[in-house]
Amino acid sequence: MPLRGLAAAGYATDPRAEQAYEWLLDRRLPDGAWPSGVKGGKHVFPAGYRRLAHSRYGCRTNTSLALSALALHPGRRASPAARRGLDLLLAQETTQASNIGYEVARTIGAGRSRGFFTYFARYDVAFILDLCWRIGASLEDGRVADFVRFVQGLQGPYGLWDYAPHPHVSRWVSFDLLRSLSRIDEETDWVSLEPRTPFQPYPKHARRY
Repeated sequence: MPLRGLAAAGYATDPRAEQAYEWLLDRRLPDGAWPSGVKGGKHVFPAGYRRLAHSRYGCRTNTSLALSALALHPGRRASPAARRGLDLLLAQETTQASNIGYEVARTIGAGRSRGFFTYFARYDVAFILDLCWRIGASLEDGRVADFVRFVQGLQGPYGLWDYAPHPHVSRWVSFDLLRSLSRIDEETDWVSLEPRTPFQPYPKHARRY
C-alpha cells in the first residue's frame, strides 16, 4: 500500500521504489497471485471472500494491492506479472451495483479506509476496469466486455453514475468510469489463460452420505 501511494505521487521509478517492486514480485506465488502470508513455513489459505478462482493460496486483497501498485508504474504495468495477476482477478466476475465507486470514494477521503485483509472485501467493478486499461486488458476478453456492458447499463439519464452512500462523490465516480471506458481498447495483445468458471466464495461440498 505505501508503494501504491509513492507510485501515485510520481515516485514509481525512484531507485528505492524499484527495490520495493522487486521485493513485491519476489513474493508472488508460482501461479501468479500474491498469498495471504506464510505461517510455519507454509502458505496460509485465504478466507472464502478473499479467494481467487484459480489459485490455491492466492489472496484477492494482496493481489489487488500489488496490482494497484504495478499499474501505476510506467514500465511494469504491462509486465507479464501484472497481466497474470489481473487475469486471476478477473475470474471472480462479481457484479454488484452498490459497490461501484467504493474505491474512488475512499481514495478522495469520502469513504473510510479500514481493514487489513478485509480492505478489498468488496469487489468494485470500477476499480477492476481502472486496472484493465492501465495493465492492458481489452474488450476481446469476454469478462471485461461484460463488466463494461454492466457499467454502461447503470449510467443515469444525464450521463452520470450515482454513488448513493455519498452523492457528492458521484461526479468523481463518473469521471473515473468515463476515463476507464474511453481507454479500454477493443483489441490488444492481451491473452487470458483462465477459463470462465462460476465463482463461489464458499463452495458447497457434496456430502459423503
